[in-house]
Amino acid sequence: MRLLLVEDDPTLRAQLRAALVEAGYVVDEAADGREALHLGETEPFDAVLLDLGLPGMDGLTVLRRWRDAGRTTPVLILTARDRWHEKVAGIDAGGDDYLAKPFHIEELLARLRALIRRAQGLASPLLTCGAVALDTRSGRVTARGQPVPLTSHEFRLLAYLMHRPGSVVSRTELTEHLYAQDHDRDSNTIEVFVARLRRKLPPGAIETVRGLGYRLAAVP
Repeated sequence: MRLLLVEDDPTLRAQLRAALVEAGYVVDEAADGREALHLGETEPFDAVLLDLGLPGMDGLTVLRRWRDAGRTTPVLILTARDRWHEKVAGIDAGGDDYLAKPFHIEELLARLRALIRRAQGLASPLLTCGAVALDTRSGRVTARGQPVPLTSHEFRLLAYLMHRPGSVVSRTELTEHLYAQDHDRDSNTIEVFVARLRRKLPPGAIETVRGLGYRLAAVP
């Protein structure tokens, strides 16, 4: 899953980035409102962490511009604890949730997981597709009840497909959501990780739809 982290405080931004990467996310960063606006308009993200007090362009303006342009990416607003009016304004501007500073990283991660699930119409933190199950809280993957050890790349690939069971996902879409903007993107690498993942899952769990991409299938 690919996130946009918008925070002008370099120390906090670095701390958040490290925690998000450790949790398995791919993270792009923006330190001001104009950069955030541009990235949100040109890059596909699964969720955005948006601070409101930004230089160049404030977070509320950025959020309104995204929503006015039809961008539906889930947005978690970061606010100062005593600025309750920012929470109200943020939600009214199109924010999906908010978190007051200072906060515990565990709560941030839980809210992010929930936002991403809801964006795909999923309610439970335990994602299942046939014999395959992925617990978004622990990162544990099982197939037919047995643990499946995955590398970080394999896990991110499976997690993206598990959030879209039955849907065809192109190699381009996978590349855009599994790698940050500054990463050397090569869609052929996706084929390598799909092949590795297939060897660890039940036969037929990942289907190739010729000319379109891949689809997670509910095999017993």
